[in-house]
Amino acid sequence: MLREGWQDIVAVDDFSRVEKLPNLEGKKLTARVERNVFFNWLDQNEKQVQFIFHLGARTDTTLFDKAIFDELNVRYSQRMWEACVKFGIPLVYASSAATYGDGALGYSDPEASCRRV
Repeated sequence: MLREGWQDIVAVDDFSRVEKLPNLEGKKLTARVERNVFFNWLDQNEKQVQFIFHLGARTDTTLFDKAIFDELNVRYSQRMWEACVKFGIPLVYASSAATYGDGALGYSDPEASCRRV
């Protein structure tokens, strides 16, 4: 998004995890919103939101805690969908790499094979 010229970006995450901080280093963001208060933030700011690009989910697929999986990979994504429907905000949902399987066939995802909607 940043490489394509979007300048009014709000990042939403659990910013308490210091190992994630380099991911946003040097990025110009309008705001950083903690994941646990995002829906309250959205209720107050929905008119300024053009779309949501949801990368959400627990990305560490080697650690499995069903309660965390259910909260982050299922319920949070459901709440995100419901909020987007409620406010009429377009939603782009990017699935995690876990959907590709164990890698036995590789992880190739050429742009030509992507379906545009």
